[in-house]
Amino acid sequence: MPNRRTLLAASIFASLCLPVAAQAQDNDPSANAATAKPASGGKQPVKELQGVTVTGIRASLAKSIDTKRNADAVVEAVTAEDIGKFPSTNVAEAISQIPGVTIDRRFGQGERVSIDGTDPSLNLTFLDGHPVAQTPWLLGEQPNRGFDYTQLAPEVLGRLEVYKSPEARLPEGSIGGTVIMHTRQPFDLAPNTLSGSVGTVYNDQARRGRPNASVLYSWHDADSTFGVATSIAHYEEQVDRQGIEIFGYSPVSDLTTNPNVAAQVASGQIKPGDQMAQEVNGAYFQQHRQRDSVTLGMQWKPTDRLQFDLNGLYVRENFQNWNQSLYAITSDHINGITGLASDGNGRITGGHSCGTDTAGCPDHAITMLDENVRKSVVTTKGLDLKGAYRGDGWSLGGQGGFSNSGNPNADAALFTPRYYGGYAWDARKGMRFDDPAAARDPANWKLDNNSYYTRTPTHTRDVYGQLDFGKDFDGFFNQLQAGVRYTKHTEDSSWLRYYVPASADGTTVADIGGAGYTDIFGAFPGMSDDYRRHLQVERGKARDWVIGQTLGNGVSPDPSTYLNNTWNLEQKARAAYAQLDFASGDWHGNLGVRYVHTVIDSLGYEAGADAALPPPPGAAQRSSRTFNDWLPSINVVYDTSGPLVLRGSAAKVIAWAPYNQLVNNTSLVDDQLTGSGGNNKLDPYTSYNFNVSAELYFDEQSMLALSVFYKHILNYIETDARIERQFNSLFGSDTYDALAARPPTPGRQGNCDAQGFCDYSVLRPANGGAASVKGFTLSYQQPFGDSGFGIAANYTYSHGKTDTGEDLPYNSTSAFNVSPYFEKGAFTARINYGRRGRYLAGGYVAGAPPASVDSYTNVSATLGWRFNDNFSLTLDGMNLLDEKYYQFDRGSGRAWNDYSTGRRYLASAHFKF
Repeated sequence: MPNRRTLLAASIFASLCLPVAAQAQDNDPSANAATAKPASGGKQPVKELQGVTVTGIRASLAKSIDTKRNADAVVEAVTAEDIGKFPSTNVAEAISQIPGVTIDRRFGQGERVSIDGTDPSLNLTFLDGHPVAQTPWLLGEQPNRGFDYTQLAPEVLGRLEVYKSPEARLPEGSIGGTVIMHTRQPFDLAPNTLSGSVGTVYNDQARRGRPNASVLYSWHDADSTFGVATSIAHYEEQVDRQGIEIFGYSPVSDLTTNPNVAAQVASGQIKPGDQMAQEVNGAYFQQHRQRDSVTLGMQWKPTDRLQFDLNGLYVRENFQNWNQSLYAITSDHINGITGLASDGNGRITGGHSCGTDTAGCPDHAITMLDENVRKSVVTTKGLDLKGAYRGDGWSLGGQGGFSNSGNPNADAALFTPRYYGGYAWDARKGMRFDDPAAARDPANWKLDNNSYYTRTPTHTRDVYGQLDFGKDFDGFFNQLQAGVRYTKHTEDSSWLRYYVPASADGTTVADIGGAGYTDIFGAFPGMSDDYRRHLQVERGKARDWVIGQTLGNGVSPDPSTYLNNTWNLEQKARAAYAQLDFASGDWHGNLGVRYVHTVIDSLGYEAGADAALPPPPGAAQRSSRTFNDWLPSINVVYDTSGPLVLRGSAAKVIAWAPYNQLVNNTSLVDDQLTGSGGNNKLDPYTSYNFNVSAELYFDEQSMLALSVFYKHILNYIETDARIERQFNSLFGSDTYDALAARPPTPGRQGNCDAQGFCDYSVLRPANGGAASVKGFTLSYQQPFGDSGFGIAANYTYSHGKTDTGEDLPYNSTSAFNVSPYFEKGAFTARINYGRRGRYLAGGYVAGAPPASVDSYTNVSATLGWRFNDNFSLTLDGMNLLDEKYYQFDRGSGRAWNDYSTGRRYLASAHFKF
């Protein structure tokens, strides 16, 4: 139907209309307009897109250019066609092609997005103008304000924009940028549109594929007064992550009570300052990830002046996973070390510890098998109602709704049998048992009360409402936008941990049954056979044994774990804004101010460290804080209607730390003596942001753009590790006894006493000094005539530092993407080469030192064949170079973690009627 308005055409037409009505509709300038902007300004006239059917890479890139050129702010756009034509299984992978946007791939696919070198928590994402509640799926994961893009199937979106410069009408809370996503709406599609896909995702490391499918149906009446659109999507993927992990280091000087180590130091073979890994862990994470989503959109337009939109979202994600680790614990029972090897550059690369199978061994080694069977099902749902009335030269609109997310039945069963035979270890190749046959015998692996069962229910809710008014004028200032917005976010979390009782001590894996042997770590050549093919227990039997020993025996939950990890928070904000749009001759833009009144109420429990009291003493820590912020902004555009467009913007912005960091809470990893916690005295990030850009639209569908950004952050929240005295919930176990046997090291982890208290290294946020992020993006886009070939490319330079010279999290100095494509007739091909430089990220476990992620290169490709207007096939390949995710300490060069997730392939058949 060549004359129908497609989703994208209608979206772009709406996006080029003036923002007032859009604000009333969606709180962003690209939604269905309630009123049009006066034509008295010098802004480029809006192109009428009625009758255009947008298909293909080239056409969708052209629409993104139109959105960028006609915006009053610094904006990047991705269309529905782009999202489908990039090799991706979620939205984050697609928008990583935008200049200044980078993603983190800790589990092999993009989850959270950084914009212009800022932490993902400092960016906001909205769906159809409203927030989407989120709940962490991984035990120990920290709640994050940055959106988790694995939540949404790409099929449900029509387009998205990334606002890099603020406007007064946009919600506060972002320093890097604001992402606004739009679902497909019935008035944007032809009546009785039916489209969808079926396919499979294959992971070569897991050696298996999983199915996926989606379908969308849309209808509206002949007069476009009422319409309904609904979509259903099912997605599955097998996640397979192999890894080598190190959680901490000890100097050789801590080990010299061992005569063997002391002799090596005296002979010069090793040095007192050489650093030895406290444990070397072979980690294997497996997950059958499933996502089911349903969207419903209804539009009612009773008159030409009045329209209502109702949107509903339901997402159910099954994140059940099994993580097993084989720890060579080098730092416990240090008197059993028989020798160490050094690389001569300050690092201990390997060594040997004797065990119970060695005659005369003074202190036996410990090897721990850690099997963590986790259940995690996250459900997210929301409902949003919008209304807009367009009068003669004025408009009134409103929006309100809620979004809930929960993981109420999340739990984990940790099964930890131990072996006490000797071994040799290598930091990069794993361990080799002195007696491999004995290490493969289930009767030699014994359990004690270090195993436990944990329940970790979490809930999140967002409630919001907004009212907007717009008034048109003739003259330089041609439109006034004003409005108010109310938001309330509530979040709570608690942990109930049940330890296996001492009566289970001495139980062996042979007693439980279900023992087998792994065949893993093919991703790391040279890995020792004892790491690759070690003992494991059937996950169901491991889980059943732990639950039977805890809940089945009526064990009470551990009070210290509950106190440390139980908290709730409520953040309410009332905002009001006024914005004037202006246009005259070659100039247009806007200026305005936003006022925000924020109240944060929190409740956490702080465990005490008084050994004279029965452990663990604790008290509720309540906090209520109020903030008032005025946030001015201005955007100016110079557009001569020729090829060159110049932009400039300035704004004051605020952002908040992740929710859990605003509460006095503490999460401890007792066997590692590490932890992380919050701080109810945190102030908001405050920043002055500046952007200038020059865009050259030198040919049809072609663009060369340079954008420079500078963010001066007055209060950058810093996270530092400090020594804190905390109660260890492993008190009374063999693990605690081993920790208590370590030599006292004042000022560092350790010093465990006879009452169960130890010194922990705990990461906590604190109000810091100033910081800055400055850099530029360069983007280029051009089709090469009628050859079918074209290219899109961008480069980002970002330099982020605190005023003391510390790196800013998730800031890569350089990142670039090159994406050549070919589109001719029925055939489509596209290759993406993306690389981001190293960046600082958090450690894998709570309280682990911050780790730098090494430079990461992602090569992906997509091939497509269109049989006719109704049927097509695509084949996508992701991470084709099989890149590893490597973490290290930038200052010392010490290795932390090295992960492999494999290549991923997606084959899909598409239909549209």
